[in-house]
Amino acid sequence: MINHGYVGRFAPSPTGPLHFGSLITALASYLDAKANDGKWLVRVEDLDPPRVVTGSSTLILEQLQALGMDWDGEVLHQSTRLSAYERILEQLKDRKLCFSCDCSRQRVSKLGGIYDGRCRSRGLICNSQLAIRLKIRPETIEFADGIQGNFAQNLENEVGDFILRRKDGLFAYQLAVVADDAEQEITHIVRGYDLLSSTPRQIYLQQLLGLPTPSYAHIPIIVNGLGQKLSKQHFAEPIDLKNAPSLLISALQFLGMTPPPYLIGAAPASLMAWGTEHWDIQHVPKLAKMTR
Repeated sequence: MINHGYVGRFAPSPTGPLHFGSLITALASYLDAKANDGKWLVRVEDLDPPRVVTGSSTLILEQLQALGMDWDGEVLHQSTRLSAYERILEQLKDRKLCFSCDCSRQRVSKLGGIYDGRCRSRGLICNSQLAIRLKIRPETIEFADGIQGNFAQNLENEVGDFILRRKDGLFAYQLAVVADDAEQEITHIVRGYDLLSSTPRQIYLQQLLGLPTPSYAHIPIIVNGLGQKLSKQHFAEPIDLKNAPSLLISALQFLGMTPPPYLIGAAPASLMAWGTEHWDIQHVPKLAKMTR
């Protein structure tokens, strides 16, 4: 079904060049947008300066273009949006929906990663050495994932009050992604399975802020032989643009498609055109992960 109001996005972190796993995510989000006659935006998630690799933002954009994935509009960098995040945080503070917290990662880790509300009633005065957490109500957030099916999470029991701004002063992913999806009027999000469990937190925050909730679809993540997600942390090799046609053929196959033999060695533009014409998100494997 064609949706003329469709706006999708790809949001890489500039920690290095694209690898095969990030290529899969970019391709799935691109094809879903274009098959629905929609816009495809690119957002650079450069919120964490220590992790940013100089020049990688430019390199990622060059790789996308070389692979035939041209984006619509201007590229948004999260590092330019700090004042917007601060305004949202102040709004939540004014509504007494968040609190300061001095708990360490080690303490929360010993709790199984589920925050127990220790600092909710301590009345800690907000300062640059404390994190800020969002108060969670005891309710279950449910949504229908476009690939994985129905998903439900009780935030109190499975997550707890979550962080909006870290102790080091950096805004947390959950706050930034909700703010940016609303700013860019994103209607559909296609991304990796590793972010599925984050989605209820984002929906909860959207509801508190009176923001629309996009449609979500989570594709399987690509893992190495050890079962580790392909990432810079696990030494994933950058894609080689000299092999762009074979890379794209392989990526299409991982997404449940069967490119015809005549496309072997075809230019990226031809592969993108074929992929757009034959895309069906229901053909994407309903798995958490796939091994390359």
